[in-house]
Amino acid sequence: MIRRAGRDDVPAVLALLDGATEWLVARGQTEQWGTTPHSTSPRRVEQITAFAQDGELWVSEADGRVVGALAVGAAMDYVPAATEPELYVRLLVTDRASAGQNIGGVLLDHARALAREAGVGLLRVDCFAGGDGGLVRYYEKQGFTPDAEFAVPRVNDADWPGQVLSQHL
Repeated sequence: MIRRAGRDDVPAVLALLDGATEWLVARGQTEQWGTTPHSTSPRRVEQITAFAQDGELWVSEADGRVVGALAVGAAMDYVPAATEPELYVRLLVTDRASAGQNIGGVLLDHARALAREAGVGLLRVDCFAGGDGGLVRYYEKQGFTPDAEFAVPRVNDADWPGQVLSQHL
């Protein structure tokens, strides 16, 4: 079941992000999100809370627990602007314990439906483009096409490599 999330769902969404980070760290993949839990980052807590307050946050539930989250809205400031009206996937995260259940795909289908309801023909998303490129390949399998590459500067570290992907509906 997918439903609009509220402030009460913020801890569960942060727990999903923390779990994804733990999973990445256990595999030696610290470039994407580092090693610090999202729930301890005031900036990340504020971001997820704002998504919920603005009505941009959706959650997927199974057996009464949150197993995935999606935030949609305007494009992130760090990516090139679209040349047509769009809906932007600002966050997509799923429970690692539920891997293989297509939760991310179902949430992306929900984003597509929201775009269509809004009369928008473009859905875009960005993701980490480093590592082995697995996240870019995931979005390609979901029907997205790589668009612009970008880099987010980081303090005392190499730039964060990103990839914008788009899908015309």
